[in-house]
Amino acid sequence: MSDIGTRVEPATAPPAHGRRLVLLDVLRGTAVLGTLMTNVWIFTGPGAEWGVLQSGTAEVSFASPADTAESVFVLLANGKFLSLLTILFGAGLAIQYGSAARRGQPWPGRYKWRALFLFAEGTLHFVLVFAWDVLMGYAVTALLVAWLLTRSERARRRVMRWAAGAHLTVIGLLTAVLVRTGPEDDGGVSRQVVELYAHGDYPDQVAFRLQNAIALRMEPVLTFFLLVFLFLLGVRLFRAGAFGADGTGRRLRLRMLAWGLGLGLPLNVAVALGGPDLFLLDRYGVAPLLAVGYIGLIGALVDRVRRPGALMTGLTSVGRTAMSGYVLQNVLCMVAAYGFGLGLATRFGTGAGPWWVMGLWAVVCAVLMVGSTLWLRRFTAGPLEALQKWALRRR
Repeated sequence: MSDIGTRVEPATAPPAHGRRLVLLDVLRGTAVLGTLMTNVWIFTGPGAEWGVLQSGTAEVSFASPADTAESVFVLLANGKFLSLLTILFGAGLAIQYGSAARRGQPWPGRYKWRALFLFAEGTLHFVLVFAWDVLMGYAVTALLVAWLLTRSERARRRVMRWAAGAHLTVIGLLTAVLVRTGPEDDGGVSRQVVELYAHGDYPDQVAFRLQNAIALRMEPVLTFFLLVFLFLLGVRLFRAGAFGADGTGRRLRLRMLAWGLGLGLPLNVAVALGGPDLFLLDRYGVAPLLAVGYIGLIGALVDRVRRPGALMTGLTSVGRTAMSGYVLQNVLCMVAAYGFGLGLATRFGTGAGPWWVMGLWAVVCAVLMVGSTLWLRRFTAGPLEALQKWALRRR
């Protein structure tokens, strides 16, 4: 596509000129903090980022109160908030498309530079902070979906069907292989990697990510078709009015609540109880359905709020500074868990059970909600969001 781009017409009327959709901010804040419900176990587990690849995930167990708490915590989070965040990214893309259309600006136009900036941010985040970064995959997917927004609705629906079919085929085949071959008994995470994250220096961990970049970047490759589908789903939901505060929005969210939780919750429980061989199906297969239910559930709760309290204010603030919050929560966990920082993962280990891990998640969430609320009292955007705007203005 040329640099001039395609001049577009508004695909849908804005909810209200100059106003934000409160529900979208609440959902973004919930999604950001929800992704940490999964990532916190990566930071605190043996071998951290590499340990997930070597040892997989723990089986669901209800043998003790601690096992039950951990299992429920992981069951409600694994893949669900990642899918939610992806859907919301697609909705945000639809908002930017509509904004460009109302101003008579070409599309994708400047958005290409925004996506490239996001890719650069994700690359730095991957190298310096967290190997399971999502921003790089979002940037690549956004470029494709931005172009698809200039196509017809029929073409987008066709791409959604193809993407969903391709993704489920890949996940189904890989799951079949895992079930057939069974778990590999490789002795768990290598001692060398455990020592790296427990006592190694920060530059050594950065070098390790670079040396194993191909293996550590397989998730966005594996889930590319899923990302495309969820981005386009976010576009469709936004244009249908699913995030609005009117009657249409409430009706759509009630349907999402009924179908998402009614079908998604039992499916997710069944797959989780199926054991670690169904990990891919759990995280990337049935999780998006429950994520749709979360939109309906959170929307139903927000609809009943008359005066926002501290929780809703905090979630809204995190949602308005979503990119900064996403990166900051990973930085805080890295410093708290790894050996070059506080070394809590080694200090507590498995002796304290899952409680300290869930406590770390709660503390980081509180820091982000309070910090983002105080930040927005003086500034209109988060630090990384402001940096992005400054860089794009200079471009």
